[in-house]
Amino acid sequence: MKSLGVLRIALWILVAGAAIGAVAVGIGWYRVEFAQKSDDLGTPVTEIGGPFTLTDTNGNKVSNTDFAGKPRAMFFGFTYCPDVCPTTMSEIDGWMDALGPDADKIAFIYVTVDPERDTPEKLKEFISAFDTRIIGLTGTPEELDPVLDEFRVYRKKIPLDDGDYTMDHTASVYLMDGKGRFVGAITYQAEKDKALAKLRKLIERSES
Repeated sequence: MKSLGVLRIALWILVAGAAIGAVAVGIGWYRVEFAQKSDDLGTPVTEIGGPFTLTDTNGNKVSNTDFAGKPRAMFFGFTYCPDVCPTTMSEIDGWMDALGPDADKIAFIYVTVDPERDTPEKLKEFISAFDTRIIGLTGTPEELDPVLDEFRVYRKKIPLDDGDYTMDHTASVYLMDGKGRFVGAITYQAEKDKALAKLRKLIERSES
């Protein structure tokens, strides 16, 4: 299995801008550089990710240990997102459909970056438009902030003229192995075949 050439142990992941179609690149806390083909996964990186206990859309507590041994595809967004989040969720829907039964071998998780507005009820309403196997997670700011920091998720509240706000945030899908270690990412609006190649490799790696 080809390994990911990590030139710097850090992750620069695409971040979403507030305006439609505005996606800033290169903002993040860490950068991972791929020396191999873009559909390769890398060697596990333990500096990204960690334990968590959050609340699902039914009000139940969900922990990282609930996914022990199962790889994860994790996206960090918010329900009031005008473009990047619904676009990515639609893409995830397409990936899951293309994977067929193998989609059940990955835990697809949506974690909010906007705990002030994304209650379990609001999150449930949002993700109900997509594949029912996608797990939505939220929590209080005190619960979420350490988790988002552990996953090196960029997020920033952007005030709007009407007194409301939107969020800039990391726009890639994190790929975590069965031990909860970061092994790669699917960038925003990645080509479908490349995204599927990474997901299939994630499954293969978990079964080897």
